[in-house]
Amino acid sequence: MPELVQYTVQDDVAIVTINNPPVNALSPGVPEGIDTCVTRAAADPAAKAVVLIGAGNTFIAGADIKVFGTIPNREVSIDRSHRVHALLRRIEDCPKPVVCAIHGTALGGGLEFAMACHYRVAVPGAKVGQPEVLLGIIPGAGGTQRLPRLCGVATSVELCTQGQHIGAKRALAEGIVDRIVDGDLLAGAIAFARAKAAAGETRKVREQDAKISDHAAAAAALDAARASLEKTARGAHAPYAAVQAIAAGVLHGFDAGSAREIDLFADCVLSAESRNLIRLFFAEREAAKVPGVPKDTPTAEIRAAAVVGAGTMGGGIAMNYANAGIPVLLKESDRAALDRGLATIRRNYDISASKGKMTPEQVNRVMSLIRPTLTYDGFDQADIVVEAVFENLDLKKSVFADLGRVTRPDCVLASNTSTLDIDQFAQSSGRPANVIGHHFFSPANVMKLMEIVRGRETGSQTIATSLKLAKKLNKVGVVVGNCFGFVANRMLAYYMREGYLLLEEGASVPQIDHVLTGFGMPVGPFGMQDIAGIDVGARIRQYLRSIGKSRLEGPESPVPDWLYEMGRYGQKTGAGWYRYEAGSRTPIPDPLIEELADKAAHERGIARQPVSDDEILSRIMVALANEGANVLDEHIAIRPGDIDVIYAYGFGYPRHRGGPMAYADSLGLPHVLAKVNEYRARLGDHWQPAPLLDRLAAAGKGFYDAAGVA
Repeated sequence: MPELVQYTVQDDVAIVTINNPPVNALSPGVPEGIDTCVTRAAADPAAKAVVLIGAGNTFIAGADIKVFGTIPNREVSIDRSHRVHALLRRIEDCPKPVVCAIHGTALGGGLEFAMACHYRVAVPGAKVGQPEVLLGIIPGAGGTQRLPRLCGVATSVELCTQGQHIGAKRALAEGIVDRIVDGDLLAGAIAFARAKAAAGETRKVREQDAKISDHAAAAAALDAARASLEKTARGAHAPYAAVQAIAAGVLHGFDAGSAREIDLFADCVLSAESRNLIRLFFAEREAAKVPGVPKDTPTAEIRAAAVVGAGTMGGGIAMNYANAGIPVLLKESDRAALDRGLATIRRNYDISASKGKMTPEQVNRVMSLIRPTLTYDGFDQADIVVEAVFENLDLKKSVFADLGRVTRPDCVLASNTSTLDIDQFAQSSGRPANVIGHHFFSPANVMKLMEIVRGRETGSQTIATSLKLAKKLNKVGVVVGNCFGFVANRMLAYYMREGYLLLEEGASVPQIDHVLTGFGMPVGPFGMQDIAGIDVGARIRQYLRSIGKSRLEGPESPVPDWLYEMGRYGQKTGAGWYRYEAGSRTPIPDPLIEELADKAAHERGIARQPVSDDEILSRIMVALANEGANVLDEHIAIRPGDIDVIYAYGFGYPRHRGGPMAYADSLGLPHVLAKVNEYRARLGDHWQPAPLLDRLAAAGKGFYDAAGVA
């Protein structure tokens, strides 16, 4: 095996090369190897300067995340941090210029090592960032201390609390990078290092205080950051810890700030928040592994697409393909509907351009990839067709029958249905191996989740192609089984059921929504319905009643249907569970809802009375986890992590809580089971403990540590 870090000398410059494929993570041995090589360069008479560079496709993409799980207590965390801080100081104290050469990414610990160098050069396509907050931790190797000294307080707070990457061009403008190298990176870095050596220049970032010397301005930026986190952090603690560490270094000096960073890092890395986020990180990667679909399964190349239906979802799906550079036909049944769909797409792109996210040229380019049509002409050239018509079984079956006739035999036929039976579409198409569900979430051009629904006869190649396509569309694909509502909406029905019943029992719409947003959801259940459209759920219920079925067992509140009959569909009609002023999306509580809740309670024979916030949260979360257990037991979801990824990306479930199944594990499944049984005794037999929940609770296990029991 090659050494993890290699040492060579070229043109009087020591080249320290990190070679730890695939992403040069800071696994055990890599930091020590860098330390040894820089120390060797400092003593090497043949070297006048040092270049630190990564082999392969990237510099250092970050720490080895698995290492965080090996930290047993605060003492070990603090000891490890002190050793890393000392190591980085030794690099910074090298008497010869040390130049970091960045290609690919310098993220997390990778950027911290880069900032310990005296200078940084990068290729134009490089990206840098401190994404630790996405794992529930903060930069723990001086990142919160050196970064403000390079780019100032505001930018360092942005990077450390949001976890986003920035490109080389902005990194140069902010002062994080010193030069962009347009040609060969190593040659450019060597030339830069030799020039610094000739000039006798080195620069320790920890001693650069110019960008943080205005303490009043720094304090104002920190206060603004804390105020912003009140709206965005939603119960997460790591973003606040990052601000605290930055504040300590800016206001009290590098050494005091470093000590505070080390303490705060120890708090974070041992927290439930970090455990949940790291578990979710690995669950997302595990979701790509599907039983029966080997890693080497052949996939089709998707070069041309078509979408049937230019409504809200169809238009958003077409945008996904255009954004990925894939030409897409967009079909509607009449010109007026097609024109409306195109106008909405154009408006969405224009909004992005107005915010500086796209240039006018980029807007024109993606719009040119979307070709409107009223016929199936050209569908024989498509590698995939996505059906996104009205949620009606007969209509969708008719569309799939058409697609079976007008597309090539190898074309993937996908449905965006959120609830209906994929197997019926498959039979209508005549090509069941090619049929699959691609359930996008609204707005489809924004939300990251794609629920991939495998039918009874869906082929392995169709599934593998769908997973590969999801990545190309910048989506997170999760494969699930076929049942009414699949995973996301099947479980959501129980989440909403408890919201409706709690309203009838005496809670208010604003109270219920406030409890859920306080828990960390981006929007409460009623606010979510106003955004999605009350009419969508009402039409699904109408369809189910027409075939003698219901989405779930137990009492069904009439209030949503009353709102539908009144034409109150939510934001799009200016009224739903809330009222909305013209042109505004700000919800205004409406006394009418209380009147409807009183009426529904009277019809059910219950007296409304105050409901505690704890009761609201417990009822809704326990219902979600209990149905999740049924979904696992029936093999509709492969793993508890798949459910948690679906809820994190599909509904904005607070990632720091891990997802509904991880949250249930944190409560303890005996506690969850006891709650189900309590609600059954108090509220009725529509509360039934899931058999899997019963088994795991009896065995003293959780969903994750006994995933195999499912």
